[in-house]
Amino acid sequence: MKIFEELLQAISCRQTVVLCTVIETDRSVPRKAGAKMLVYDDGSTFGTIGGGEMEFRVISAARESISEKKSRQLSYTLVDPSQGDPGVCGGDVTIYLEPFMPQTTILILGAGHIGKAVSELSSWLGYKVIVWDDREDVITTFAGEGETLTGDLATAIEEELIDEHTRVVIVTRNADVDCKVLPLIIQTPAAYIGLMGSTQRWKVVREKLMGSGMRTEELERIATPIGIEIAAESPEEIAVSILAEVIAGDNIS
Repeated sequence: MKIFEELLQAISCRQTVVLCTVIETDRSVPRKAGAKMLVYDDGSTFGTIGGGEMEFRVISAARESISEKKSRQLSYTLVDPSQGDPGVCGGDVTIYLEPFMPQTTILILGAGHIGKAVSELSSWLGYKVIVWDDREDVITTFAGEGETLTGDLATAIEEELIDEHTRVVIVTRNADVDCKVLPLIIQTPAAYIGLMGSTQRWKVVREKLMGSGMRTEELERIATPIGIEIAAESPEEIAVSILAEVIAGDNIS
């Protein structure tokens, strides 16, 4: 069916979309069970489940479903608009809304011990994993999980688009590398930017970035020190603290 082709296309293009399916009907209704419609996050649609006020309400509910990242089931009686019904067809209809959210990407900058541990845990959790390091020899021998990129970061992120479904984990080897990558990352719509380092390291990085013209509100997007406080010491423990913070942030948003 064409609607499933459109759904697959939306998923491949990392678009958020809701599949709305009529799952049950009784008496007279605009469309019978099995009718489907796609609703995109901007409110545009593909297909129809009957049109009119009922479809308008479903579109609104679908956009709420996207915000909540949850499926929902809607039931309407189409008898008396004066009583709030969205139609006068005379029947009942039940519609199931199923949101399809783009797979979250964990972009790890730094392919050291912690980068490796974060890549492995991220992959285990089902995220798409991309690891970048400017050292080609390090990337070549990287033993973690995910796709790998090297060279200039500006070029690398042209190959792998950073969008609002991307979480960036910065675990580079020193403050100089942090100062090079952060001005590029801060310009992206990434939902999370976490930076590893001590208080002193962040002070050095922050001063350099402000000196180069970065604004305070941009700096406030950076979560540092990265991860929740669990007294983590080993790379694996640090990876747990980082991914816990990512997951917590996703649930809040």
